[in-house]
Formats: sequence, C-alpha cells, structure tokens
Amino acid sequence: MEGSPAERKGARFLDRTSGPGPLIPPRRASRVRFHRRRPAARAATHALFEDAKILSSLLNPTRMAAFGHTFPFYAGPKPTFPMDTTLAIIITIFLTALVTFIIILPGIRGKTRLFWLFRVVTSLFIGAVILAVNFSSEWSVGQVSINTSYKAFSSQWISADVGLHVGLGGVNITLTGTPVQQLNETINYNEKFTWRLGKNYAEEYARALEKGLPDPVLYLAEKFTPTSPCGLHGQYRLAGHYTSAILWVAFLCWLLANVMLSMPVLVYGCHMLLATGIFQLSGLIFFSMATTLIPPCPLRMGTAMLHFHRGPAFWITLSTGLLCVLLGLAMVAAHRMKPHRLKAFFNQSVGENPGLEWNPEEGGLLSPRYRSTAESPEPQDIPLSEASSQACCKEEQPRMPDPDP
Repeated sequence: MEGSPAERKGARFLDRTSGPGPLIPPRRASRVRFHRRRPAARAATHALFEDAKILSSLLNPTRMAAFGHTFPFYAGPKPTFPMDTTLAIIITIFLTALVTFIIILPGIRGKTRLFWLFRVVTSLFIGAVILAVNFSSEWSVGQVSINTSYKAFSSQWISADVGLHVGLGGVNITLTGTPVQQLNETINYNEKFTWRLGKNYAEEYARALEKGLPDPVLYLAEKFTPTSPCGLHGQYRLAGHYTSAILWVAFLCWLLANVMLSMPVLVYGCHMLLATGIFQLSGLIFFSMATTLIPPCPLRMGTAMLHFHRGPAFWITLSTGLLCVLLGLAMVAAHRMKPHRLKAFFNQSVGENPGLEWNPEEGGLLSPRYRSTAESPEPQDIPLSEASSQACCKEEQPRMPDPDP
C-alpha cells in the first residue's frame, strides 16, 4: 500500500476495527488514496480514523479505557436512597403499629393508660431492634478519606471518602467524591455484595468486574472473596449465619413473651422475655468470638489505612439484650414478692371466686389451691336438705338402754 507509515498503520487499524462492513465506501477510499498528499485530504483521513476509534471503543469498553475515555459504569444517573429498603420497611411497619396503639390510647382510663403505653412502646422497640439489626449492614464499620486512582487503565486520581459496612448477610462499600463532581462525573457509589444463603459472593464480585466499578470498590470487595488470603469471607460469613439464626430465635421468644404477658400466665411471659435478652447477648458473644479468631487484614487505600470497628447495630443489640434481661429479672422478682401488683400493672385481676388462692410459685392461674374451712373468712352455710338428712339419721339410730345401777 502506498503512503506514509502512519497512514498504512491507520489503514490496518481501520480494517481490524471496522466490523463486518467498511466504514469508508470504496469510491471514497480511492479518492483519499489519490489525494493523499493534499492537506485537506489528510485532515479528512485523520477524522475518519478518529471516528473509527470512537466506534470501536463503544463496541469494546476495554479499548475505550485504553484510549483514555471513561468506562460506562451506569447507562444513566443512578438513583440513591438514604437507607436500606429492608430497614425502611421494618421501621415503617413498627411505626404504623405504634401510631395505631396511640390512637386508641384515649379510650383507656386511669393509671392503666400509662402502664399500657409503657408496655406497648417497650415491646415494639425490642421487636423492631431484633428485626432491624438482623438485616443491617452496620455490625462492623470503617471509613477513610483518600486520594486514589479512579479506574483501571487510567492515571487520573480522585479525592474521595471510602466506607466499609459489614453486616450479617454481606458487605456494603461506599465511595463518595469530595467534591462529588470530579472528572466530569458524579462519584457516588453504594455497592452491596451478599453471602446469605442462596447467594454467591464470587459471582457478584465477577459481575462487578464486568460492570467496571471503580478501583477502591473492587479492592475492598476482593478482600472478602473466598479466594482472598485475608480469610475475611469465611470469618464473617460464619459469624453472620449463626448470629442471624440466634437473633431469629430471640425474635420468636419475643413473640411468645407478648402472647403470654397478655394472658394470665405472667410468670412464663417473664421467663420468655428473659430468654429474649439471653439469646441476643449470646449472638453478640458468638459474633465477637468468630470475628476475632483471625488477625485483622490490613486494608491499604493509597497512603491511608482503613480500620473497621464495631458498628451501631452491635451496640444497640447489646443495649436491647441487657434491657430484656433486666426487665425479665425484675418481673420475675415482682411475681414472687408482690404478684398482685404485677397483675395490676398488666391489668389482670385474681378472679371472682373467693375460694381460690393463686400460687405464684406454681405459675398463677394454672395451679389453683382451695382454702380450707379454717382459713375461709366467711362462715359456711349447710343446705337445708343436708341438715334434714343429718337429723333423720340421728332419729333412726337405736337408743341404747341404760345400764342397771
């Protein structure tokens, strides 16, 4: 082929990237070869080469990065929600229940209104916490401000805040630019990688590589892969599975406690509330032990080091577990020492039958003990039929003769 070496190289590149059909018609190509020495023809040739490069880059994102363009991370603007949708649903359900109970609160009279409000608010708070922390990604958190590379095949750096949020079911990684608008892009990413039952963390990481996420997100996500030498995947996956199962048992105990405290079996409701707190504390102990068996893996982000620690979900679970234990112990002690006041607090009465005495040690209404005649405060009346039958029996008895003097 005639022409300069640069033009021959451009022609070979055009043949390789033009696809099934030629980008330049044959007649136009021959005209370009005929006028190759004219400046205007050379400018048109270079413009056609640039168009071919851009078209091939759009068809192949890897070549797009090699030519210095931007990866198509998302086709359009990514909508962001201020919190996890699962947590939003849980909080909405419990707030709706609380508002419903507050609406019917004026129908309750006297001191029972305050007692009833305290029981409802406390119970809904405990249940909402147990469910929310089970789906939360704030068990171990960390954040650092760094200057790092933004994407592969590029030397451009950005200034951003990187956040790591580890939960019971996966890890959540955030990348927020400071400022958000840099390199003519909006740098605001919130990516989640899960390892719950039925999910494959390795496949989600592979999809993130195909999507072309920024380098800081891929770096942290790679540390939690099953093949990573850090061992964070097996460590946090094991801790998350068993801690989640223990919290589900605690939620079941909370449901049973509410059912039993609404029935005249208060002592069993107290025991189930105590069990709710014990299971929450047991889950925290297991999570702490499982996540400290392996030494921490260093996470270097440029010149900074990312350290993560116990998050808000861990501490709020600890507070709720201690609250359940204290309330359960206080109610058990009140049931043994002053059962009548405890029943008044739960708006329950002993009953209309004065002949029954409730034994708090045996479980309340399930074990009635009848009072004896001597303990009964009221005199017992003998029916007339029984009195007449006793008189008849006395008259029918033969009279013994008096012994001779």
